[in-house]
Amino acid sequence: MAEAALQHDFVSVEDYLAAEEASETRHEYLGGLVYAMSGTTRAHNTILMNLAMLIRPALKAGPCQLYAVDILVNFRIREDEYFYYPDLVVTCDPRDTHPRFVRHPKLIVEVLSGSTRRIDEREKFLAYTTLPSLEEYVLVEQEQPAVRIHRRSRDWCREELADITAILHLDSLSLDVPLAGVYEGVPRGAEDRPSRAGE
Repeated sequence: MAEAALQHDFVSVEDYLAAEEASETRHEYLGGLVYAMSGTTRAHNTILMNLAMLIRPALKAGPCQLYAVDILVNFRIREDEYFYYPDLVVTCDPRDTHPRFVRHPKLIVEVLSGSTRRIDEREKFLAYTTLPSLEEYVLVEQEQPAVRIHRRSRDWCREELADITAILHLDSLSLDVPLAGVYEGVPRGAEDRPSRAGE
């Protein structure tokens, strides 16, 4: 979590979405508090582009859509409403028609870094896995070839891949993704990926 929210007063969902539409900076919304996100890095961007290029062709013949970086995932936990920016999200649900966010993700991918690891591994994991539609949550290391997969079909138990020759099998899409392709062209020594401001 960020040390301090961008705004300490409660912000309504309507005001948040209106402000986000006009903002050049992305913000996440957690139960009325708004957190700013910082910019991207070369390593983060390269991994996302590689993943998108590896996944997108497998979706062309079906109902699923892949979105990267700028599409929110919206959900409620008890009385609180949340809007997160995942790195990659796939939805196959015809109910997801909103232009800015999805509510029924099938697959979510986050790229880890020192500044976002705790959020992605704990906060977002616990939040995302409350979504009935979500089948897999994938965490991708930025600094070395390593991936962790959490699957609903296995009670969200962790499966780890830590070899550049390994194959990431996405059950949710019936797709094999080679780690060599995920990390192709990733610059060495790049700085951390985007984080919430103040973290």
